[in-house]
Amino acid sequence: MMGDRWIYLMDLKLIRNGVYEAPAVDGMRVPVRVYSTPQMLNKLHSDRTLWQASNVAKLPGILEAAQVMPDGHEGYGFPIGGVAAFSMEDGVISPGGVGYDINCGVRLLRTSLSEEDVKPRLKEIVNGLFQNIPCGVGTKGRVRLTEQELEEAVTAGVQYPIEQGFGVPADAEHCEENGVFEGADFSLLSDKARKRGKPQFGTLGSGNHFAEVQKIDRIYDAETAKAFGLTHEGQITMMIHSGSRGFGHQVCDDNLRVMLQAAKKYGISLPDPELCCAPVSSPEAQNYLKQMRAAINYAFCNRHYMAHWARETFASVFKQSWESLGMELVYDVCHNIAKFEEHEVNGKMQEVCIHRKGATRAFWKGRKEIPTAYRNVGQPVIIPGSMNTASYVLVGLPGAKESFGSSCHGAGRVMSRKQALRSFRGEQLQKEMEEKGQAVRATSWRSLAEEAGGAYKDVDEVVKAVHMAGISKPVARLVPLGVVKG
Repeated sequence: MMGDRWIYLMDLKLIRNGVYEAPAVDGMRVPVRVYSTPQMLNKLHSDRTLWQASNVAKLPGILEAAQVMPDGHEGYGFPIGGVAAFSMEDGVISPGGVGYDINCGVRLLRTSLSEEDVKPRLKEIVNGLFQNIPCGVGTKGRVRLTEQELEEAVTAGVQYPIEQGFGVPADAEHCEENGVFEGADFSLLSDKARKRGKPQFGTLGSGNHFAEVQKIDRIYDAETAKAFGLTHEGQITMMIHSGSRGFGHQVCDDNLRVMLQAAKKYGISLPDPELCCAPVSSPEAQNYLKQMRAAINYAFCNRHYMAHWARETFASVFKQSWESLGMELVYDVCHNIAKFEEHEVNGKMQEVCIHRKGATRAFWKGRKEIPTAYRNVGQPVIIPGSMNTASYVLVGLPGAKESFGSSCHGAGRVMSRKQALRSFRGEQLQKEMEEKGQAVRATSWRSLAEEAGGAYKDVDEVVKAVHMAGISKPVARLVPLGVVKG
């Protein structure tokens, strides 16, 4: 085992506006870089975030810095909000750098509706969403898959439901990687992963996952907002935040044991067993990636089905087709992922393996990976807030070259779920939200208390940090009108 050194706030030095670094010491191969406002720094010592980041900095082949986004907090292995790029020659793949909820992500739909259109029917819409989108722990989905159909879905990504008549081909164009990661291998998946995956297809899940009816509260960049189809304050949007459910969880769990043995096999000294890993080119790493890609595709499909049912709900309430309501996909972006991308390292473009764990891709204008419709402005970066606070749409900036094209992914917890349950009452939260004119449906009071806004960092301050750092900038602020929680 390497050293067990903690990084303290005194180790973090301001290197420019919104960016702090702690030097590489005690076995660290690179510095730890933190994106934050001064006001948020103290929250980093409420858990093991900085300790985990310093351990990530000790992994073989890590490039430039172990990075922590402003929503960073303690996770499994990597901190949530952690970003690390690894060399293809001597770097590693670590399931702890992706997380259990593989491709937890966000899908944002715009509409042509205004707040005035929706307010009189808000409860009907939210009740319809709650009825049509299966929610909660262990919930079974409306889609029943055979083993062969599951294989087709996790191999093809969103093309599978599109070919089944859910959504339209244009939806795929507005997903990260067009809604599919090539190279998934169903044959490598355990029986347990398959069994957990089949019944949960097209379900919301619990925790911080949600389906929200939102309105645009403020537009910061009118030109970029217009390119995204976000045209005016008061415009209604629909946001879905979910991932790969028990399927992705099992893929992670299955591979942790393999990676622990692989680290021993390849002589990798682990600063923390949770950072178990294997060289990028090794069979163990490649097998994990093939299973991870299946879970990524599962999550793309999962959000796609729920978006389809959200469209159907609006169509039913307004007695119009979803197309006539302008319910087009703005973007679908991943949070928990490992992938190969080209980035500049030491002045030269090269392929790297980028781990984003609770972090969002934030590409700037001109990158070929961005949908054609947005390539001249930059990639939409969708930041979900907590249940009763704002969410944001940002756009990637050239400054994100420093963060390997990454930005924050949400508000970030400051309380554990147990602490939140001791501090908040679900009944009271629902009452307060309804007094504000919001409609709320949840599977339990507990789920509301666990996800109270007070259990999270201030999302406005988180967004301010990445803007200060120049890695992404706000385009529009969205506030919830109707909330569905698992």
